[in-house]
Amino acid sequence: MIELIDVHKSYTKDKETIKGVSFEVHEGEIFGLLGPNGAGKTTLMQMIATLMKPTSGQILIDGLSADKNLLDIHRKIGFLTNEIKLDPMSTPNALFEFFAKLYDIPDSELRDRRDESFARFGISPFADKRFKELSTGMKQKISIAISLIHNPPVIIFDEPTNGLDILTSKQVTDYLKELRTKGHAIILSTHIFSVAEELCDNIAMLIDGSIVAQGTVDELIALAKVNTFEEAFFNIYVAHHKE
Repeated sequence: MIELIDVHKSYTKDKETIKGVSFEVHEGEIFGLLGPNGAGKTTLMQMIATLMKPTSGQILIDGLSADKNLLDIHRKIGFLTNEIKLDPMSTPNALFEFFAKLYDIPDSELRDRRDESFARFGISPFADKRFKELSTGMKQKISIAISLIHNPPVIIFDEPTNGLDILTSKQVTDYLKELRTKGHAIILSTHIFSVAEELCDNIAMLIDGSIVAQGTVDELIALAKVNTFEEAFFNIYVAHHKE
């Protein structure tokens, strides 16, 4: 569903942010990008979401390239990042209706989707409150509901649990697991070991713009010859990070 082929990104002539990244994400899989702040995770996620073009290389979504099939790709993906800023004066109900119209969702179907999504995340009691008045966790849950309003087969989440309390974080991770069982292809970036370890079927460690190791949690632990996933990351990081 998602395929990256030798992707590079440079903002200036003498500095490359993403350095030849290649991987695939399949249906019914959660693929994790794990790395420290500044590793290039957000840049990579924005390119996958078509918000930014690679300097070279190719990114395919369900076999489609953004150069020729941008609108079709947008209908296939749901993208969530902390950088998304929803109208602070609007309400969850109004926001949901606005984005539903962008995706040509009929009114009868809109009501069903809104009721299901709002009930799942406990949004209903806050449906007519202004967005700016809501907690960080509630804002994140509303953003998730809107990002997935069109039931996209490909889900791109940049730090989906960042800044959330324990209960809200569990709601989000449980929902991602459910989406995986329904066959969605999910890629998420994170710097939180527990999130990567719990959720991801396959993990790529991104260090200084390059993927330096990739595999399951057990495979990465075995590669680093340690006992825990956290130890594995730090050993691999020390081996590849350049000061």
